[in-house]
Amino acid sequence: MADPVTLDDIYALFQTSQAEADRRAAEFDRQMAESKAEDDRRAAEAARSMADLRRLVDNTTRAADGLTTRWGQFVENLVEPSVVRLFRERGIDVQETTRRMRSQRPGAEMEIDILAINGDAAVAVEVKSRLSRQDVEYFLERLQRFKQSFPHYADYQIYGAVAGIEIDEGVDRFAYQRGLFVIKQTGDAVMIANNLTFQPVTW
Repeated sequence: MADPVTLDDIYALFQTSQAEADRRAAEFDRQMAESKAEDDRRAAEAARSMADLRRLVDNTTRAADGLTTRWGQFVENLVEPSVVRLFRERGIDVQETTRRMRSQRPGAEMEIDILAINGDAAVAVEVKSRLSRQDVEYFLERLQRFKQSFPHYADYQIYGAVAGIEIDEGVDRFAYQRGLFVIKQTGDAVMIANNLTFQPVTW
């Protein structure tokens, strides 16, 4: 016959159960604390990695912007001194050139890299280190609204020219067919690639 269960037995059982519950609670709290610490460590590591990435992107962007600006200036410095001679040889008696001509008129904002001007005609020149078909298409769109952007040239014949040290394959022919002068680098100089029978489009 089993011994009867006393109040002391029940109390002892309760104490044992309570101790186990406390142990499990403490273990759970420890695991949660460890998990939170690990989460915090990973979050801090992710924040450091993101900060490093931002610095890398910022430095790369600044370097690329600087390179693009210097390269663009180099190209323009090569092209602009030749513009007067090149277009005079093609019968456009250029008397002056302007660089980085900008219009801030609302709805007609525009920048022209080089504008070569004579008495009643002007040549807008787009200068690229590498000239793509997309560059030519965008430039043609801008020429359509040139006189809206620069109304003081409303009575001028406006010609277009594109210049590039590197020109993607077929882009020179595409620009030629659209009535643009094409200026290419040859050694340390530049030349107009269009043949002498070329008839430029006027805007």
